[in-house]
Amino acid sequence: MTLSTRLVLEVLLDEPNAEHYGMELCAAAGLPSGTIHPILARLENFGWLISRWEDVDPSEQGRPRRRYYKLNPDTIASVQAALARVNASAAGLRRLRTNMAGGET
Repeated sequence: MTLSTRLVLEVLLDEPNAEHYGMELCAAAGLPSGTIHPILARLENFGWLISRWEDVDPSEQGRPRRRYYKLNPDTIASVQAALARVNASAAGLRRLRTNMAGGET
């Protein structure tokens, strides 16, 4: 799991039942817009996200319709477990690097 994917999932897990649109997720995760949509598409294809297009008239709103994403309620526990495994692995690697750096002379 990439760091960018982890950041997106962490934002979504902050409010697991909330819907977010792409640019909102970009800002919250600190990622560029070209990065977020491929991640959202992969997570949706994987079944972890569900999405919907908002029901507005773009000419009345003065902007394109937004596609809203949220975690699939049936997969929240799986997402949390996957992030926990990845974070534990990352913490183990950091400890290993620290120990290796400290052991060098």
